[in-house]
Amino acid sequence: MARADKATAVAELKSEFEGSSAAVLTEYRGLTVAQLKQLRVALGENAKFAVAKNTLTKIAANEAGLSFPDDLLTGPTAIAFVNGDVVEAAKGLRDFAKANPLLVIKGGVLDGKTLDATEITKLADLESREVLLAKLAGALKAKQSAAAAVFAALPTQMAQLADALRVKRNEEAGE
Repeated sequence: MARADKATAVAELKSEFEGSSAAVLTEYRGLTVAQLKQLRVALGENAKFAVAKNTLTKIAANEAGLSFPDDLLTGPTAIAFVNGDVVEAAKGLRDFAKANPLLVIKGGVLDGKTLDATEITKLADLESREVLLAKLAGALKAKQSAAAAVFAALPTQMAQLADALRVKRNEEAGE
């Protein structure tokens, strides 16, 4: 690669690192072009999958304020830059790696924190953002309903207590 081409590649990688919320490093040795195309489709629209040289990746990551352990940048490396839902992209990578064992998830970075392959797999095991938000909304609604029931019970109990007192006084007066 010519020096100008390297500088351009580093600048592109740096902008991808800075513009994405997460990046997952993978080894793609042995995958065909058709399989890589399937992987790009599996990742969805919120992730970009790119093959990059390790030295250029290391330089771009350092310029973007990120650091990767040296063991992540060995062998043929491809990077999935995630711009949207990180869980969805991690699921796409995990599922594709199960179907195609030649794809190896090495690790990555999420919001500046380095992740290893097991942490990426744990991330893929999470439910989608929409499901988690729905569960949160349901929990908040349940708490509000319980609070409303408690507040409604106080006046009802007071009315029942007053009625019982009235009945008791009427019985005592009638005797």
